[in-house]
Amino acid sequence: MSKLTHVDEAGNARMVEVGNKEITRREAVAEGYIRLGAEALDAVRSRTAKKGDVLAVAQLAGIMGAKRTGDLIPLCHPLGLDGVDVSLALVPDGVRIEASARCTGKTGVEMEALTAVSIAALTVYDMLKAVDKSMRIEGIRLLRKSGGRSGDWVAP
Repeated sequence: MSKLTHVDEAGNARMVEVGNKEITRREAVAEGYIRLGAEALDAVRSRTAKKGDVLAVAQLAGIMGAKRTGDLIPLCHPLGLDGVDVSLALVPDGVRIEASARCTGKTGVEMEALTAVSIAALTVYDMLKAVDKSMRIEGIRLLRKSGGRSGDWVAP
């Protein structure tokens, strides 16, 4: 097993030192799903949810979440993001969310992409909870990343 980078020799949490790392172009893409019942899915499709356009609001929330990742995850470095894209698409039993985050820096943007997906999914949940109490957020995962010393990675 590889050494955990966020733990020191004594087992204490620590922020990883990135000062000596090379500045490179970095990108990460993540996905997730929120499973919806028929009534909630219809409210999204017809844009009749009482709180507004679910997909549009969730897209903006995902972008905002990516920008705040360093404030939400204790050991994440705050990053100057070059760009964030969040897309939400209806699938037969819910909504698929995909987010990409990009920066030119010394550390990766995986957490920003994963946070964007998570916040978008939570926003869909919040906007539809009055209609569907059985919603499930699932399958949040990193699909691929590029940049840095470790090079490119694609989910198996």
